[in-house]
Amino acid sequence: MNRRLAKRCLLGLMALTLPLSLSGCWDQVEIENRALVLGLAIDEAPPESAKEDPKVTILKDQPPSAKMFRVTAQIAVPGRVPLGPSSGMGGGNENTNPVWVVQVIGHSLDEALNNLQQQIADPRYLVHLRIIVINESIARQGLDELSDFLRRNPEVRRRIWLLVSDIEAARLMKVAPPLERVPTLYLDAMVEKAVDMGKFPPNFLGAFWDEESKWGQDGYLPYVTIQGKDNILIKGLAYFSAGRLAGTSDPIEIGAFMAAKGLNPGGYSTLYHVPGIGYVMTKVTERHTRTIVKIVDGKPRVSFKIHVESVLDEHFDSGQAIDSSADIRRIEKAFDQKAAALIKSFIRKTQRDHSDIFGIGEYVRAHYRSFWRDNIHQKRDWELMYSDIPVDVEIENTIRRVGIKSK
Repeated sequence: MNRRLAKRCLLGLMALTLPLSLSGCWDQVEIENRALVLGLAIDEAPPESAKEDPKVTILKDQPPSAKMFRVTAQIAVPGRVPLGPSSGMGGGNENTNPVWVVQVIGHSLDEALNNLQQQIADPRYLVHLRIIVINESIARQGLDELSDFLRRNPEVRRRIWLLVSDIEAARLMKVAPPLERVPTLYLDAMVEKAVDMGKFPPNFLGAFWDEESKWGQDGYLPYVTIQGKDNILIKGLAYFSAGRLAGTSDPIEIGAFMAAKGLNPGGYSTLYHVPGIGYVMTKVTERHTRTIVKIVDGKPRVSFKIHVESVLDEHFDSGQAIDSSADIRRIEKAFDQKAAALIKSFIRKTQRDHSDIFGIGEYVRAHYRSFWRDNIHQKRDWELMYSDIPVDVEIENTIRRVGIKSK
């Protein structure tokens, strides 16, 4: 009996002490000894650049394909990344630059990052990766191979931003805007604040992967460029079909897309002419959308019923004041007509490119399961069907505030 009790006590003591060996800092790496990658830019490299490949991972008897990538990495310099307000904001000189920009080439993203590791002393980490910018030409070839590495790497977070650029992506890693010393953090803050202000939908990398994995929806990404010297512009939406970049939108069509999806907060302002009143600027503050899908004559038919609330921001180029409820109704009616035409035009544009970024196919799959099983056997089947479905748009605008009336 005593031996059994002693054995139980010994096992209990071991159970209490063994978890202590699992804690601690046995695998710690000091932050000063880490190469923290903040941003990546991926461009095409010409075939002759293969001579620059150090062949860190390539076996001599297994030459890879001729396709090459040029990857530009922005690495944080320990102790130089600003953690709060400081004087002398700007690009700075080389001695005070908070980031180190390194360029490497490779036949794949993973090979390029392995080549990067050969050029830096500290182990690279992607846990603080915030932005990935890809060139438009690469996006048109497809993102499956790049996404494969990003999906498998546990350090890559799903809430990072993947951007498509119409210029060399490496240029975005070298801009030095006056509002932020670190270009990657400026890019990240710009897109995040655009979402907060209702200027862009919250479509992170993880959301893009989810959309691309659905048979009834296609993905989209921010489409950016450099305006002037150091200004970065969100140029529109880059939407995909069959895993490849199919087309891009204008900036105003981002607002049309968000209205069709009913995404809030509102934030887009619209300038338009109202007969008899002149030019007005209204700002959308809230959107509510009801999407109705029916099967008519063996084909899906979609109706968007949209209600938006807005404020009157500006009135000019007219000698007539807006001083009656009838004038407000005329402004609302003019907005309804022009906004409905814009949304229909953008939907037709995506239909021509076989890119259902509105997720209409998911409504069909959810409400008409038998129709979906009989007609859709792969994602491409829906992308082809989407191009022919009729779409109706009804929009109603309510102006909630007009400001101080002019006398």
